Amino acid sequence: MSHPITASENSVAVRVEKVVKTFPNGDTPTYALRDVSFTALAGQLTMIVGPSGCGKTTLLSVICGTMQTDSGRIEVFGQDIGGMSDAEVTAFRSRNVGFIFQQFNLIPTLTLAENASIPLILQGWPSRKAEEKAAAVLTELGLGTRIRSFPRQLSGGQQQRVAIARALVHDPRLIICDEPTASLDAKTGHHALELLKESACRPDRCVIVVTHDSRIFSFADWIAEMEDGRVVKSCPAAEYRHA
Repeated sequence: MSHPITASENSVAVRVEKVVKTFPNGDTPTYALRDVSFTALAGQLTMIVGPSGCGKTTLLSVICGTMQTDSGRIEVFGQDIGGMSDAEVTAFRSRNVGFIFQQFNLIPTLTLAENASIPLILQGWPSRKAEEKAAAVLTELGLGTRIRSFPRQLSGGQQQRVAIARALVHDPRLIICDEPTASLDAKTGHHALELLKESACRPDRCVIVVTHDSRIFSFADWIAEMEDGRVVKSCPAAEYRHA
């Protein structure tokens, strides 16, 4: 059973220890993750980088509990994800994890406030109260005059801001971002990362961004580089040199 989460500045938010994940492939399984170990700290933006197919998205999936590992241990703010039942993982994720996706995943028939309020609705908030909270977060992200607009009426950068609002609205401790700038041009992607870092990085929250977009590496505090299912380099961003 999970317990209340607490965190202090620079505490370990995510700890991955010797994680292995394979997928069936005839008689010989395909290794997606090979004995992966790394940590991500609260108060920091950690980037997991590397080429397509190296295991980045699989690593995100096992960290947030949407995919089980073959072996190894994953802790998120001290909670053993692998030791939870499916129901406990789902409840933990709904309270503590916010997601930002490459394709935004906004529902076209819902307004911006309705889209951003979805995590609160899933927690059982009344729709009116949830939309009021969502509208406040959207206003903080510069969309206060558009809360009744629909996604089709927005630019790509504006849609990404709605996705950021949806990820933040339930005040999660862990923000997971899978290729958040892949659908954006360089200028818009840069601005999206500025908003994400300003809004999401705080002492009791951890932000993990999976990307192969070297244009945004400068926003990271820490970089873990993957290759062929392994973490081959993990260091402060200021020390990282991409070959």
